[in-house]
Amino acid sequence: MKTILSIIGTRPNFIKIAPVYRAFLKYAPEVKHLLCHTGQHSDDKMSKVFFDDLGIPAPDFHLGDNSGSHAEQTGKIMVAIEKVLGEVKPDLLIVVGDVNSTMACALTAVKMHIPVAHIEAGLRSGDRSMPEEINRIITDSISDLLFITEKSGLENLEREGIPHEKVFFTGNVMIDSLVYLREKIAASTILQTTGLKEKDYFLVTFHRPSNVDNQHSLQELIRFLNEISAMKEVVFPIHPRTLRKIAEFGLGDTVSSNVRMIEPLGYLDFQSLISKAFMIVTDSGGIQEETTFLGVPCVTVRDNTERPVTVEVGTNILCGSDTGIVLQTIRAAVAGNIKKGTIPELWDGKAAERIAEIIVHKL
Repeated sequence: MKTILSIIGTRPNFIKIAPVYRAFLKYAPEVKHLLCHTGQHSDDKMSKVFFDDLGIPAPDFHLGDNSGSHAEQTGKIMVAIEKVLGEVKPDLLIVVGDVNSTMACALTAVKMHIPVAHIEAGLRSGDRSMPEEINRIITDSISDLLFITEKSGLENLEREGIPHEKVFFTGNVMIDSLVYLREKIAASTILQTTGLKEKDYFLVTFHRPSNVDNQHSLQELIRFLNEISAMKEVVFPIHPRTLRKIAEFGLGDTVSSNVRMIEPLGYLDFQSLISKAFMIVTDSGGIQEETTFLGVPCVTVRDNTERPVTVEVGTNILCGSDTGIVLQTIRAAVAGNIKKGTIPELWDGKAAERIAEIIVHKL
């Protein structure tokens, strides 16, 4: 019997590992697949509800609350995962995405001579001021198996000298979850409970510290949301940290009544809101992929993206951080100039099956 340990720490990790978990069930009992939650997202609203929606069992290991600064978080996770790896002695460690948990666990495993597989490898924004970019580069450089979601990943890894025999273009496991749960997403009653009208609201998500942790930036964000709310209602599932910052800076009274701030949602309700929105306005990475698959227009308020296929063939418009340009783009869409897109190659709901087959063959 071979043992595989998969690392999950944040909501995007849960979405990506759920189809992988199901794919490995086909190979039981010859392959034993365990889950370890690093505690990077420890709040129930940010964690437990996603497990429930995605059908992931309770993790076999939980490292506790590992919030804190980047250094604190990385250090605490490395110390804790070393003990788990020493106990389990897995034949392979799987990490996904680009969060601190991903890099910390991969680095610890490699130092213990445990092979590492990285799902969603090869993505690059070219912006090393982003902590995620550093996590991606380090994780890819030390991984033994690298699974790619889009062809830009192949080009990036080739340029960085990663041997091609380690790299596999398998598609996007995040899309696997969308395909698998399509009927449950369609059955969500979130529009009825919120009183929203289909295709008549903007769904916005902002979580990057550069946008929400600084008073001036947060004031600018609120001003921007107030402006677009004059066109259509704005729905803003707000991160607990952002809500605290609004209160800390005394900005609550400056938010328009047409900007509806709601608590973070579970996976099913959130995907329902995405699919029925007029447009998504975001600084997120994964949402660019989900909107491309669902055919929903997306405006990304960033100067770069590590997911260029969503711009090249998808519905994503990379607007930069100048809110004046973002406003022009949104006004054009409201006037009827809406970007259309297609679904990228291998985003077919079967990425996890391909990944599991390759891993089992390699073990």
